Amino acid sequence: MRVAVVGAGIVGACTAWALVRKGGDVSLFERKHPMTETSRASSKLLHGGLRYLEGGHLCLVRKSLQARAVWLQQAPHLCEPLQLLLPVYADVGRPRWIVGMGIRLYDLLARGSGFPKGRWLSAEEVATLQPGLLRKGLQGAYAFYDAQMDDQALGNWVIEQFCAAGGTLRCEHEIAQIDALSGFDRIVNAAGPWALDLRRTQPGPPSYALDWVRGSHIVLDRPCPAAMLLQIPGEKRIFFVLPRRNQTLIGTTEVRQPGPDNPGPSEKEIDYLLDAHNHYLTPVALRSDMVEAFSGVRPLLRSADNPSDATREWAFERVGKVLHIYGGKWTTAQLQGEEAATRILQ
Repeated sequence: MRVAVVGAGIVGACTAWALVRKGGDVSLFERKHPMTETSRASSKLLHGGLRYLEGGHLCLVRKSLQARAVWLQQAPHLCEPLQLLLPVYADVGRPRWIVGMGIRLYDLLARGSGFPKGRWLSAEEVATLQPGLLRKGLQGAYAFYDAQMDDQALGNWVIEQFCAAGGTLRCEHEIAQIDALSGFDRIVNAAGPWALDLRRTQPGPPSYALDWVRGSHIVLDRPCPAAMLLQIPGEKRIFFVLPRRNQTLIGTTEVRQPGPDNPGPSEKEIDYLLDAHNHYLTPVALRSDMVEAFSGVRPLLRSADNPSDATREWAFERVGKVLHIYGGKWTTAQLQGEEAATRILQ
């Protein structure tokens, strides 16, 4: 069966790889080059999504934690376990007992994945690991594990597996109309933020709506002694402070925008991330300390007024011989791709 997959981001790449393993004659079309849009602009984490537990997304977290382990088994040269600290402050943010319950549930859902369990560290132990962290009101921190990866390299590794298995990659080949692929037996629309643009070239209204949510990051030219998950001052949102090639990666924002094209980080977002960092850490970071700022536009299923509460699950819509993919998450892309491959071949 001849199958066309449109979009060589991580979801499209994983779908194409799954299809070729199932015996399909698969062509993967990309308007630019693989992993050059949203898939290379992540927080560089393979994670279950600890914060998703607050929204009750236990199934998604469990799937993500198991998927995380699979990535490490398949490509240990491109990803590795990472200890993160989640500091707890007296009378500020989530209380210790709630954070502790979340960590214990996270460990339970990750059972069998081979990752160490979370543990409580005293304020003194935290200060040893991260000397610049704000000490006022610090009770201690939970240390827990996720994994860090090079998103662009890992995504291109998937492309290599796809090509080695017999798939055909067609770069700089934009598909603007479904009819342009009329010679294929099946078609998968994995265009990510642009999925609705392609869907609208078929009759009828789409079954799902998307929110385009921009996530921006900044990179500081200074080492990061310990990875951390911190709460934005005055908000429920969290942000990451992560080591990256002897530098510090800070992110992310969540800004809803009216369309899929990426305008890059706004000045307001950069200030937002610097202010969050400087609330907790010294020495203070200035714009002159920044060596990079980048953003990616995530296509989230429209499920909540606040994009921070939106689900990271995915959905499919079948229209004739075309399967449209909406939403998803980097960590679970292989699961999503396997499901997409099974559906389109039915």
